[in-house]
Amino acid sequence: MKLTPTSLALLCASAVISLSACAQTAPAEVPELSVTRLECGTGVTNDVGRFSDTFSMQGVKIPFVFSCYLIKHGNDYMLWDAGHAMTAGAVAPKVSVVDLLAQLQLKPEQIKYVGISHYHADHTGQLASFPQATLLIGTGDWANVTSAKPVGANPAFFTPWISGGSKVETVPLDKDVFGDGSVVMLTTPGHTPGHHSVLIRLKEKGNLLITGDLAHFHENYESNGVPSFNTSRAETLASLDRFKKIAAQLKATVILQHDARDVGKLPAFPAAAR
Repeated sequence: MKLTPTSLALLCASAVISLSACAQTAPAEVPELSVTRLECGTGVTNDVGRFSDTFSMQGVKIPFVFSCYLIKHGNDYMLWDAGHAMTAGAVAPKVSVVDLLAQLQLKPEQIKYVGISHYHADHTGQLASFPQATLLIGTGDWANVTSAKPVGANPAFFTPWISGGSKVETVPLDKDVFGDGSVVMLTTPGHTPGHHSVLIRLKEKGNLLITGDLAHFHENYESNGVPSFNTSRAETLASLDRFKKIAAQLKATVILQHDARDVGKLPAFPAAAR
């Protein structure tokens, strides 16, 4: 069966065919797409060995940054991760996400979706600034956030959605966010139960794969280092395997969100990759 761009988009959205088929043929009618990187925390120096449970590279110190991303899809906007809270102390952002968006002439209510890679505080600290947005969160992560005793998550950041006043969509597997294959949340559990990464298919820059915390540094990514604090070692390794195969198949630019060397692959704010 020959698939037209429209029929392919519909099939991708309904998960009838595999992600690889969706990703290999981008629909012709995808609206203008761009990605702007935002500084969502004040960088520190971190020990690479802390992010591997095999005692490798202990004592190796590398800059550790906090990044999140504004995705423009036609007239719609999606925020990928929400960084540290402004009250996070030394690692707090120098400028809030709301103020960064204001520099782009955007108001919080213009953000249609906030997709989070996972529930940790350095990715969710400013979530509550966007109560009008639909929250996209892994099903396993939402179960933890809304449990009687959340582990590793601050439910206060999720108050607008936990209260029922804001819309939340839990994501059990992959999610084609806009229904046209251009922005796809990829299920990559292991760091947390519902962890996701994101695929963004730009016209000029090409395919981007943004990791969340699937891996923190290149040294860990390349050696399959697994932090001891991940919720599942086996799931982390399976997710790394899947992610790397997608990256190779799509010849994608990989962005490790905490690695300054990767974040620098995208233009500095306020410029955008297209």
